[in-house]
Amino acid sequence: MLNHGRQPTFLPLTVAVTVSASTGSGTSDDGARLVRRRAEEADTAAAGCWAALLGGCHPPERRALPRQLSALAEATARYVGNGWWTEQGNGYRRRVAEAQLRINDAVREGDGAEFAEAFVGYDQAVATAVVSVRREPESSPR
Repeated sequence: MLNHGRQPTFLPLTVAVTVSASTGSGTSDDGARLVRRRAEEADTAAAGCWAALLGGCHPPERRALPRQLSALAEATARYVGNGWWTEQGNGYRRRVAEAQLRINDAVREGDGAEFAEAFVGYDQAVATAVVSVRREPESSPR
């Protein structure tokens, strides 16, 4: 599952905010880099899965995608903090889980339209969670 230098297709928001989060403050952020790496891996698997849905075949990406999405959700939970993820970020966590279920169902059913639509929600929920946590300390009084 190589990326071959292409731009993210299915997770562009998540990749963009994690690039910014991992380099934005001038310091290295290993958590944001891990989320970015998981997002790039999931994006690559999604692109292969999309091609499989269009072609009606079953390559490894089609079976690997659910694991990749779970790994991205887990990396996001670690990045934002499990306490935040289950409390203030509960809405994001729920949106990520619901979109992931929709994606998995679309893959199983071979429904390309549902696949694409669910990915929009998944990408937006993960990216917004990452951004929300990054901004939280800045908006609190000093």
